[in-house]
Amino acid sequence: MRAVAFSLLLLLAATAAHAERFEVKMLNRNATGGMVYEPDYLRIRSGDTVKFIATDVTHNAASIAEMLPPGATPFKGQINQEIEVTFDAPGLHGVRCIPHWAMGMVMLVQVGDASPDTEPLPVDLPPEIRQRFKAILQRHRAMWIST
Repeated sequence: MRAVAFSLLLLLAATAAHAERFEVKMLNRNATGGMVYEPDYLRIRSGDTVKFIATDVTHNAASIAEMLPPGATPFKGQINQEIEVTFDAPGLHGVRCIPHWAMGMVMLVQVGDASPDTEPLPVDLPPEIRQRFKAILQRHRAMWIST
């Protein structure tokens, strides 16, 4: 019994050792415009962690309920606070800044190897948000074609 428990512990430690950690800044402005995450798109593996850094004030990071893959855990960071999120569920995860949602402060986290083109954007997104997501996907499409 101890051998089994020890083996499971080693397996969990090995899995955690392979997970990566990414950082995303929450900004008032960058080269792409105002109220942005930098980067605005990440392609990661299941089990990787993203740290959302409160670089500028009045921002947070929260999951978008309509853009959670099956089995994903919703999250909501506090205003002006950093939050670390481990993404386990494969698929396209939408992230927003609640105070600046209407201004289009969103990003995408693609977990796994499936192309984001296979996961359409929800039809009930506000037009400005939908357009921002389309622009993000268009800028990062080359990443998918080259791999």
